[in-house]
Amino acid sequence: MLDNVIITEFIKLMPLNTVREALNSLTENKVNGAPIVDSEGKLVGIIVKADLYRFLMEKGHFDTCPLEWVMTKSVITAKEDESEISIAKKLRENNIVSIPVVDANDIVKGMVTLESILDSIIDSYQNN
Repeated sequence: MLDNVIITEFIKLMPLNTVREALNSLTENKVNGAPIVDSEGKLVGIIVKADLYRFLMEKGHFDTCPLEWVMTKSVITAKEDESEISIAKKLRENNIVSIPVVDANDIVKGMVTLESILDSIIDSYQNN
């Protein structure tokens, strides 16, 4: 179901990555956010640039602060068998721009973004 919208090549960060490392990685990869995973690839949080920018407004240890201090730990997720419409509703209802797709063990399998959903809609109209 998600073949058209799931991004399977995406960056993952770890809780002990620093804020600087995260911001550099997001900027270099031209993405707004990334899942935070443990050593087994299990989802433990998510970070978006807005979180990092809010953190940077406060005096702190930009180079040494771990993401686990800044990340959102209660993450809204999608399952691999969810429909595009269901995921789009989650994005809209929760005012978020991306959502990790996880398997039954909370291993991150991909990301769905507003952009990937829009691209899918555009593609479907262009091909009809």
